[in-house]
Amino acid sequence: MRAVGKTLMLLLILLPSLAFSAIDVYQFDSVEHEQRFRGLIEQLRCPKCQNQSISDSDADIAQDMRAQVATMIREGRSNDEIVGYFTERYGDFVNYKPPVNAQTMILWAGPVLVFVIGFVLVLVQIRRAKMLAESKGEDA
Repeated sequence: MRAVGKTLMLLLILLPSLAFSAIDVYQFDSVEHEQRFRGLIEQLRCPKCQNQSISDSDADIAQDMRAQVATMIREGRSNDEIVGYFTERYGDFVNYKPPVNAQTMILWAGPVLVFVIGFVLVLVQIRRAKMLAESKGEDA
């Protein structure tokens, strides 16, 4: 019985190390290519995972995308060509820095609109509170 417990304990200790064995390793000719690779995989969003870059995602599609980015860098493609390839394939969602156009305008203008609407609502509430306080002061 003790041997079974020790074996189980050993398996539980070694199990987390298996997760680290699946890390992708890409070799590049220069440090510049490696830096470009790191920048691009941080810039591209995983189509399967919500709000995770392909560098952070463990999804199969993210692994495929990392491999494709590495291949395209080795082929000599520019960053714009690589991002364009994935944008064409998966849409603007794949890019953490989407272009400003009619389709993505809500992404760029949305936060500003929400702030302005909130600011106006706060001003209206303050004005109402002042008017209510003034009207109560006149009644007294």
